This record gives sequence, structure tokens and C-alpha cells, in this order.
Amino acid sequence: RVEAQFHDVLRRHTGCSQAESRTRAEEMFRLVGIPTHRLGDYPHQFSGGMRQRIVIAICLALRPELIIMDEPTTALDVVVQREILEQVVDLQRSYGFSVLFITHDLHLMAQLCRRIGVMLKGELVEVGDVSKVAHAPKHEYTQKLWNAIPQLPDNRHLSGVVA
Repeated sequence: RVEAQFHDVLRRHTGCSQAESRTRAEEMFRLVGIPTHRLGDYPHQFSGGMRQRIVIAICLALRPELIIMDEPTTALDVVVQREILEQVVDLQRSYGFSVLFITHDLHLMAQLCRRIGVMLKGELVEVGDVSKVAHAPKHEYTQKLWNAIPQLPDNRHLSGVVA
């Protein structure tokens, strides 16, 4: 059950009791917009977007300085994708943690991030301010990533997120 997952994480990292972890889990569920009575449910009983929110809640329960999100919106529809990322940005502003996104979707990251790094075969090939990297990518792979989204005739991108 989800509550047991919270307890395992919190007990391992903070040594808190079952009651303390329940209280913290309820607090985190409220924070990410999931009713607290769902703590007794199993992960398969949640939608993909709710499961992603639960993972975020578990991460935030430890009060991290950095959260690494590897393809955080894979397999989510564009509406849920947008909701999750907006919530992450709001939580980041409220709690002051940093986020490192790992994704192939540079267009999506350009809407969320100030700086961007592009890796190829485990090596950073380009790093810089998003606007500079977006408007004048220096590395061939970066150019390919930016051009991976087809353009409509009026130059709007076909990405799943509306700017």
C-alpha cells in the first residue's frame, strides 16, 4: 500500500515512527492534491498522473534540496503532463528545492527551465541559458533535438504543450 511505501522511505531516512510517517504522508498527499483516505490504496488503483504525484509527495516528504526527475511525464496525456509540471514548479517555488529534469523534450524544458544541458553518449555537449541554446544551438545533436518537433505552416510547434 502507498502508506507502507511512505513509511519505508521515512523510517529508512529519518527513523520516524509509523504514526509520524502517517502524519507526514497525509500532509504530503494534501500538498499534491490527493485525498488522504487514499493512503491505504495500492499503486495500481491510481491513475498515471496520481502515481506521479505520489512519487513527488514521497520525495518531498524528505525535504530535499534537489529532485532529479527522469522523463517525469512519460506515458501521461498532455493535460496531465502540464498539470504535473505546473505543480512541480509551484512546489519548487514554495519549498525552494532545485529540479534536474532528464528528458528528450527540449521544447517542454524550454518552458520550465532557465538553463539547459544537452548530453550525448553520457557527455555534456552543450550547456547554457535556454534562450541562447534554443535560438543558436552549437552542437549538431542539440540542433536535431530542437528540430525533432515538426513545424506547422505558421511556425507553431506540434508539441503536446501549448506555450
